[in-house]
Amino acid sequence: MFAYHGYPWLIHRLCYRRNNHSHLHVRGYKEEGTTTTPFDMVVLNDLDRFHLVQDVIDRIPHLQNSGAYIKQIMHHKLVEHSQYIVEKGQDLPEIQNWVWQD
Repeated sequence: MFAYHGYPWLIHRLCYRRNNHSHLHVRGYKEEGTTTTPFDMVVLNDLDRFHLVQDVIDRIPHLQNSGAYIKQIMHHKLVEHSQYIVEKGQDLPEIQNWVWQD
């Protein structure tokens, strides 16, 4: 799983002539969205944390059953996000106020 904040085809071009690239999945900028919140731009391009968690669960066979609950939670967070930005015009507080902690 490779989350790249550029065009995914750039990473694909670097990897496709190499061995074992069949397991590589790249998420990147798809030119989706319009003027919206910063996090929503990431959501519209499927690069947000919720889509990435769902992708990992989908791509690791032994997580398919045990990860179904987490995948559903991620779906609900995406719905909550969409509703919140429509109502408030800004990202969820948990997104806006997030800070990296050791």
